[in-house]
Amino acid sequence: MATGAVPASFTGLKSRDHRGLGFGKSSDFVRVSDLQRVKFGRSKVAVIRNSNNPGSETVELKPASEGSPLLVPRQKYCESIHKTVRRKTRTVMVGNVALGSEHPIRIQTMTTTDTKDIAGTVEQVMRIADQGADLVRITVQGRKEADACFEIKNSLVQKNYNIPLVADIHFAPPVAMRVAECFDKIRVNPGNFADRRAQFEQLEYTDDDYQKELEHIEKVFSPLVEKCKKYGRAMRIGTNHGSLSDRIMSYYGDSPRGMVESAFEYARICRKLDFHNFVFSMKASNPVIMVQAYRLLVAEMNVLGWDYPLHLGVTEAGEGEDGRMKSAIGIGTLLMDGLGDTIRVSLTEPPEEEIDPCRRLANLGMKTAELQKGVAPFEEKNRHYFDFQRRSGQLPVQKEGEEVDYRGVLHRDGSVLMSVSLDQLKSPELLYKSLSAKLIVGMPFKDLATVDSILLRELPSQDDKDARLALKRLIDVSMGVITPLSEQLTKPLPNALAMVTLKELSSGAHQLLPEGTRLVVSLRGDEPQEELEILKTTDATMILHHIPYSDEKTSRVHAARRLFEYLSENSLDFPVIHHIEFPKGIHRDDLVIGAGTNAGALLVDGLGDGILLESPDQEFEFLRNTSFNLLQGCRMRNTKTEYVSCPSCGRTLFDLQEISAEIRDRTSHLPGVSIAIMGCIVNGPGEMADADFGYVGGAPGKIDLYVGKTVVKRGIAMEQATDALIELIKEHGRWVDPPVEE
Repeated sequence: MATGAVPASFTGLKSRDHRGLGFGKSSDFVRVSDLQRVKFGRSKVAVIRNSNNPGSETVELKPASEGSPLLVPRQKYCESIHKTVRRKTRTVMVGNVALGSEHPIRIQTMTTTDTKDIAGTVEQVMRIADQGADLVRITVQGRKEADACFEIKNSLVQKNYNIPLVADIHFAPPVAMRVAECFDKIRVNPGNFADRRAQFEQLEYTDDDYQKELEHIEKVFSPLVEKCKKYGRAMRIGTNHGSLSDRIMSYYGDSPRGMVESAFEYARICRKLDFHNFVFSMKASNPVIMVQAYRLLVAEMNVLGWDYPLHLGVTEAGEGEDGRMKSAIGIGTLLMDGLGDTIRVSLTEPPEEEIDPCRRLANLGMKTAELQKGVAPFEEKNRHYFDFQRRSGQLPVQKEGEEVDYRGVLHRDGSVLMSVSLDQLKSPELLYKSLSAKLIVGMPFKDLATVDSILLRELPSQDDKDARLALKRLIDVSMGVITPLSEQLTKPLPNALAMVTLKELSSGAHQLLPEGTRLVVSLRGDEPQEELEILKTTDATMILHHIPYSDEKTSRVHAARRLFEYLSENSLDFPVIHHIEFPKGIHRDDLVIGAGTNAGALLVDGLGDGILLESPDQEFEFLRNTSFNLLQGCRMRNTKTEYVSCPSCGRTLFDLQEISAEIRDRTSHLPGVSIAIMGCIVNGPGEMADADFGYVGGAPGKIDLYVGKTVVKRGIAMEQATDALIELIKEHGRWVDPPVEE
């Protein structure tokens, strides 16, 4: 037993004794006693009771994962685990726009013009407002830009545009003080507002050293808080994974925990000064890190009784479908848990282009919360909220006597399945190419990004020799061919996998199949437990988790979580494929956002082994690429170059969209390689943590090249910079020549 003072923000404390009790760097402590280790389920947890209020709810801490030194609260991070219920927050006013759970999810973007270009910035803000944005953020890096903000605001008001304006501040407290007099909201980055730019040095701090730095932050930050109170401004305390201070990283690591504590240092100052008109954000370019950080933030706020709204975003998401997918994975996952009050989809595109996908995401989140889509209540013990641990299903193992190799029907890093029609079988070589198979003398072979298995809802007739030969050739290269039980019974295809429902399993209809036939079980996940019991005695190669898209009441995310809980509790390790069937006429962005939200919300928790997307009127190639993008966005299967690409702003030192397109055109064939394309270094070089190589604006017309977080070449003329980047990739042995088109 131990007794001591533990900071109110106590998760993940570094232990300074052998009993697991640590002391954080916090100015507001609560007195607790009776810290003891007790058994909870299969693991030991630390139980803390508030000694000032013995009757208060027990706070339990447990390791984030087995053996992890990170302690996290068992407190909920969302209102409900079995349905989408929007998290209750206070209302924060940004000009005339209200943020919070009692209001619509607000959508916003950021200008890309030079802020000193007053006319250009005003025109862009007007275009953004005309597209329906609720807020607009403008970068304000210096005194000249701050002065321009007054003219920008006045010009917009004269033109009857009253959209709230947000100042984006890094490194410049005096600039924040100036612009707070005219803009409606100030975004401060706690990693660099009062701290110097991170040098990625491991620093040793005594308690006195740490306290002095906190006092310095309070001295620098307090005047801005007081000014925001005076003028009725709002504030966003916006942590960025790429710009944590050396002090935070030395104490908490480059981690979600560090991101939360970095923001809380500033929030405590706001609260001390009785300022509450602020929101939090926890942005990262990696959707998995971003989701973990927001969850930890909310879990800690729940412990403290805080109810501040959340601004959601995946930073440097990129362009096109890649950017939309990453944003859908990160933002959509949190919206499904009822988290988020304002969102931004960061794309390397004109800012007005961000509004439509942003609105689609917001509408999806609000509709799901309004309907409170979910499943019947269930107990959840096995999902990891705060760290990524993949539940890997048992991949197919070859059985004695089998004529074909089934080990390739699923991929260890995440599988892509596609639905194929009878019409596609009429042109076998086109089908093979559409599946991304390599062709050698017209014969298909699997490659890095080849579809793993196909679903064929209708088998060709027995006398259609050509179609059956095409399927045999796919089966021979270990591609799974899945077909409904009824088809396999009436028009059997040798070595195909039979898709069965729970009802068919219970009736024994599958026993009419030849002995040894591989089974694929299709189910909803929300069936009564007694119906799922049949799985305990079934030898299934995989499960297809499928909720009809038209089902307005059931949440496929929560149904899948319930299914995974059942599988874990019963030690069933079937691979699970997320099967989403979209309706005819769906917009491409809605499909990408729907897939990223409904499957990504599970994959970021390590729940699932692959994806099967169907849409009757979408191109086959688009569905295939979307599937692979989804797996890569969830940090699973890597089949192409990964880009961390900032969305551009007034700080950008080159034409980001043009340069990004040029780099992608020449480097997109390098799976396993990650390249950061950054208009400036304001968020980095920590933002390069997820990248192998970095292309960063260092000065007008000049580019700096990075390997990881280290700059290796400075001041390269922009005209030669892309060639220099490719040479750098070659020097590090990561280059291969592009494949030659057949």
